[in-house]
Amino acid sequence: MAVFADAPEYSARVRTAFELPPPELTIKAVHAAVPKHLFQRSTSKCLFYVGRHILLSISFYLFATHIDDLVDPALDVVGMQKGGGAEYATEWAMWVTYWFWQSVAFMGIWTLGHECGHDALSPNPRVNAVLGMALHTFILTPFWAWRATHRSHHKGTNNWDRDETYHPQTREEYGLPSEEKATVLDYREMVEETPLYTLRKMVLRQFLGFQLYLIHNRKGNPKYPPGTSHYKPGSKLFRDEERHLIVVSDVLIFCMLALLGCWAYNSGAGTVWRIYFVPWLWAHNWIVTVTYLQHSDPTIPYYRGQWTFLRGALATVDRPVFGWVGRFFWHGIAHDHVAHHFFVGVPFYNLPAVTEAIKPVLGQHYCYDSTPTVWALWRSFTRCKFVESVGDVVFFKDMCGEAARRLIDSVDVGGSDGADDGKGDGGSGEGQGEDVGEQDEKEDVMAD
Repeated sequence: MAVFADAPEYSARVRTAFELPPPELTIKAVHAAVPKHLFQRSTSKCLFYVGRHILLSISFYLFATHIDDLVDPALDVVGMQKGGGAEYATEWAMWVTYWFWQSVAFMGIWTLGHECGHDALSPNPRVNAVLGMALHTFILTPFWAWRATHRSHHKGTNNWDRDETYHPQTREEYGLPSEEKATVLDYREMVEETPLYTLRKMVLRQFLGFQLYLIHNRKGNPKYPPGTSHYKPGSKLFRDEERHLIVVSDVLIFCMLALLGCWAYNSGAGTVWRIYFVPWLWAHNWIVTVTYLQHSDPTIPYYRGQWTFLRGALATVDRPVFGWVGRFFWHGIAHDHVAHHFFVGVPFYNLPAVTEAIKPVLGQHYCYDSTPTVWALWRSFTRCKFVESVGDVVFFKDMCGEAARRLIDSVDVGGSDGADDGKGDGGSGEGQGEDVGEQDEKEDVMAD
């Protein structure tokens, strides 16, 4: 497959009009397809994966601390003269190699913390809590705060009013005229960007976007007031019973920053920058890449009045992001994300089997896309510009005001701009899906 080309699965969705899942496709039917043993979690197995990942990260760190000693032997191996440009280039090549693989490892640490947030690693909640706090704090992610809003995301995936992040802008927010009155010039003036400007925006979002979301709700749901932050215990992001845990997260982040400060004081800021912060920034690029592409796609809908839990879970795309690297280091967080949205408590090592079990039940409503990651990211960033300000089922539109996918004629798009109760035209099965989505996730996902 060409690097800059759409995958066949994506092209097929573009050619196929979107229709809502039929009444017989219910949460109960999806759950019934999954063997009971796949829901079992093992503390020993989870500790093995966490330990393996930490050892890999330590190995990369040890490599970085010996780069100066490895340059000359490396030049001897390839038969190049020491000194000059060859030595400089070899040293830089080693640092870039370290930054890449350590960033991959950091992303994996963040992924394991994400699993802990769903109580998906161990059947013991205390084990999940301790591991989650340690893993996420190391990556400077406030565990309890992000856990709270991420669970809200799962309970309102691609629901216009309730989803938490990567919230689309509307035609109205862009200041565009109505669809009937807008001209090509209107779109060019308000939406169109030069490729260089788009690339600049994309780079800033990739490396800083996640932290800006945590700090001041950048690209988060605009229903929250200005000043909303994952670091404010009084923020409307959290329930009253969660606020003391937000304080715990803040204290842990402060302690991690203090440790980094002590390290910089003793070893120099340059050392901390090279060994920790460069791969940390690069890891944030991976975090944004994976989480953005999971639900932001020209062929995936956003819902207002016709949202249900099942429809939200289906507004998810499985992608083989970076192949074996994503499977081994990132524990398939992009490969099996549809299954994860139906069963958040299933451990990641069982999700491939869950995916295969539910695909026949989901049929055409299962979304997979093997488009190369770099092209998929650019495609979503440039084509997912805005959605219409009204409508119960809406798709992203591009810089020309065109949607990649159309609704089948039988779908009533309506004019609602509020959320439905989730029990609309889908019948009792759809209602059950909403009920599942509204319960605590410990109960959401255990089919038994």
